Amino acid sequence: MNRHLYSLLFHLGLPLVGVRLFLRSRKAPAYAQRIGERFALGLPALQPGGIWVHAVSVGESIAAAPMIRALLERHPQLPITITCMTPTGSERIHALFPAEQYAGRIQHCYLPYDLPWAAGRFLDRLKPRLAVIMETELWPNHIHQCVRRGIPVALANARLSERSARGYARFARLTRPMLAEMSWLAVQTEAEAERFRQLGAQPQRVTVTGSIKFDLHIDAELPVRAAALRQQWGAAQRPVWIAASTHAGEDEIILAAHRQLLERHPDALLILVPRHPERFAAVFELCQQRAFVTRRRSTAETVDAQAQVLLGDTMGELLFLYALADLAFVGGSLVANGGHNLLEPAALGKPVLSGPHLFNFLEIAAQLRDAGALQEVADADGLAQALQRLWEVPEAAQAMSQAGLAVLQANQGALQRLLDGLDNLLR
Repeated sequence: MNRHLYSLLFHLGLPLVGVRLFLRSRKAPAYAQRIGERFALGLPALQPGGIWVHAVSVGESIAAAPMIRALLERHPQLPITITCMTPTGSERIHALFPAEQYAGRIQHCYLPYDLPWAAGRFLDRLKPRLAVIMETELWPNHIHQCVRRGIPVALANARLSERSARGYARFARLTRPMLAEMSWLAVQTEAEAERFRQLGAQPQRVTVTGSIKFDLHIDAELPVRAAALRQQWGAAQRPVWIAASTHAGEDEIILAAHRQLLERHPDALLILVPRHPERFAAVFELCQQRAFVTRRRSTAETVDAQAQVLLGDTMGELLFLYALADLAFVGGSLVANGGHNLLEPAALGKPVLSGPHLFNFLEIAAQLRDAGALQEVADADGLAQALQRLWEVPEAAQAMSQAGLAVLQANQGALQRLLDGLDNLLR
């Protein structure tokens, strides 16, 4: 399948796209809003001539934030337009870059669908000097329309699992020309760089820069605020653990593990944070069905001694919720989702646990595992046993904490290498 056939099929599939938006809007009404932007219609006022950064959703937006702030400092004369594909990503962008602080510097809209005319209209309106795509959100028409207009395109913090590479390889007539058009690929690891080369990226345009997620900055006030809140709860000595970024099928396992923990540690508190806001209500109902005394973070309910679960049903608080806990489990890993960012809890000095499905973070997981900073579990029994051991053998928890911090420190510098490469494209 080449790009022209891909575009034809995309047009033919537009009714299905409409149905998908409708179905999603039934759970998350924001999907029914700003639909024009998805076709480059009714775009907000956008100052042209700056840098365009695409971050598909929440995780990529958070990962891109340090890069974007550094670009603002390096190029104060250039506006930065951030696009995404999801309402939660849009909310996160607004939270990271509030209008009252970044007015005139940061612009935002949805990325139009990958149709030639929509991509062209968007670029003609924006006229960016540089396009930066976060991680592996590759859209053939957007990239081709950039190249037609002489706009350099960089893939930043790029990652490509073996599984994803096999998928792209099935459509070589579409993938190979698209990657050959990329101006620069800043890739996290050598293994991933080789996959991009094999798929068609020009070797001289592929650079291993490392993962900018290692360059995570933690506000020194965050642990202080977390300790104060635990004191307010009367929970300074309670065993507290967090299960973050969970997906459907994981919450039942996590709650089963928590039930086992309560048998040995009756005062244990679980902070349960579903990955997607549209699941907040369903997970709360699940907690109640399983007879857990559950409080919701969004209602600012007091977490008293009777509370067994705190549902983290707010946006933009994940780092703070990590800081509240003693031990951290990172979700998307007990089901075949590929995992989520393991470095955030590690940067806060938390021992990190996960399930076995970490194919989106193989290199990071391997480094943490080899250093003794990550423990993988397969089921509720394994999770409960691991948590119990870390609470009852604090020396083991401390060793994991120190190992995680050491891994972060040893791998920092990727952001600087990425920024230097982007500067070269802007000259």
